[in-house]
Amino acid sequence: MSAESAPDPSGGAGGVIDVIGRVRVVPVLTVDDPDGAVELVRALVEAGLPAVEITLRTPTGLTAIRRASVEVPAAVVGAGSVTSAALATEAIDAGARFVVSPGLDDGVIDVASGAAIPVIPGIATATELLRAVNAGLDTVKLFPAELLGGPALITAYSAIWPEVRFMPTGGVTAQTAPAYLALAQVLAVGGSWMVNAAAVDAQDWTTVATDASAAAKLGRVAP
Repeated sequence: MSAESAPDPSGGAGGVIDVIGRVRVVPVLTVDDPDGAVELVRALVEAGLPAVEITLRTPTGLTAIRRASVEVPAAVVGAGSVTSAALATEAIDAGARFVVSPGLDDGVIDVASGAAIPVIPGIATATELLRAVNAGLDTVKLFPAELLGGPALITAYSAIWPEVRFMPTGGVTAQTAPAYLALAQVLAVGGSWMVNAAAVDAQDWTTVATDASAAAKLGRVAP
């Protein structure tokens, strides 16, 4: 998928979730160099992964979100590691199209919902999932997915909450992703396995694109 043919990220909250649900693989990026982040996002989009999550684990995360949102308009850029209402506000102001949190925080949910931005909070327990559902959410991040029980846990939760869609993240690899993607309840998987740090440091965008294309193919297999 080229940048020119990638889905338009401007279609509102539902449109963003639709994009994520079509590609089903969301690269999770932690970046130190905004210039490199823009080129990385461009390579991912051109390889067929238009929805990317840039974490706020580094001081340059917000700048990378702002620049990638403007300079790679075909990308659906989201913010990850959003741990407070204040960070959610900053991320949305920077141009984030969706917000992902490692946990379930009412302030983050309120800010994102108030801005009509999709929010995908992290949950680990049935209690947290119940809280998310009661807050009106139908999409959550299972985190850390592999440590919590992986696909088996999603299947168990889905017996009680069949309307909920999951984005498992944390320990997901090219080898384990297919088991998640085989589940109809899985909206997408999040991970960093397709981003070769050495290739990014060397600005070897051809290698990055090759690895991303392989990851994108995983998402094309229907559950």
